[in-house]
Amino acid sequence: MSFSQNHVQKAFLELIVKASTDLPEDVEQALQAALAKADQDSPEAKALETLLANVALARSNWRPLCQDTGMLLFDITSPPEISRAEIQAAAEAAVAGATELGVLRQNCVNSLTGKNTGNNLGYGCPIFHWQEGGPGVIEASLMLKGGGSENVSAQYSLPDARLSAGRDLDGVRACVLDAVWQAQGRGCAPGILGVAIGGDRATGYEESKRQLFRRIGQRSPHPELAQLEERLVVEANQLGIGPMGFGGKTTVLDVLIGWRCRLPASYFVSISYMCWCCRRQTMTIALP
Repeated sequence: MSFSQNHVQKAFLELIVKASTDLPEDVEQALQAALAKADQDSPEAKALETLLANVALARSNWRPLCQDTGMLLFDITSPPEISRAEIQAAAEAAVAGATELGVLRQNCVNSLTGKNTGNNLGYGCPIFHWQEGGPGVIEASLMLKGGGSENVSAQYSLPDARLSAGRDLDGVRACVLDAVWQAQGRGCAPGILGVAIGGDRATGYEESKRQLFRRIGQRSPHPELAQLEERLVVEANQLGIGPMGFGGKTTVLDVLIGWRCRLPASYFVSISYMCWCCRRQTMTIALP
């Protein structure tokens, strides 16, 4: 087995193109199910029809699903014998190539100078998370997280007197419903919520985004969290906010909850809001 940067770079480019242009099947099916429930000729139905038409056009024309191609988040499981630096260099070269092709918008700005880097590469961009796997293959998952949905993500510290929320799952429920209500149609509803209980402020958000790699309808292995996920989907959709805030029966497509251990002094609930355009893809890259 050897490492070929060209081989791995081409695979990463394929992954980026697919993530940007091809909505995952489970998300598209969830949008179709929402349309089937919507009242005929309602603003909700028209919004969902427009979203699904956009999905079909993007897929057939290999064009980005959204003008905001988002922050790139790679979750990579790599073989121990291959340098992570080599894999990251191949991924970054693919990002620059995808930007040049127009599959990614020039979307990386230096926070101090305000200057766009022009190729989606810069300090902290893209984001990489790493795990060690077995020999011979790279498992790469990619999420494109748009700014509109990122802006309405939220983090709570329990107890929260405003919500009458204590340090328990009922308190978590109150936080999630408040986040949905505060977002209204912003963030491009119907959304998918990744929720994390615990951790610190940084790892709570990290864990909440990790939940967004799960398929819609994939329930937590913890029965109490699975039950809460199902309850929150029902209750969030009863708020009547609907797609893009136009009103209707579907405000969220799913709620996916994870957890991490925490300090006794802290109880964070971190909520990563993902827009309807849940761009995530996974690829296995076999090394020659």
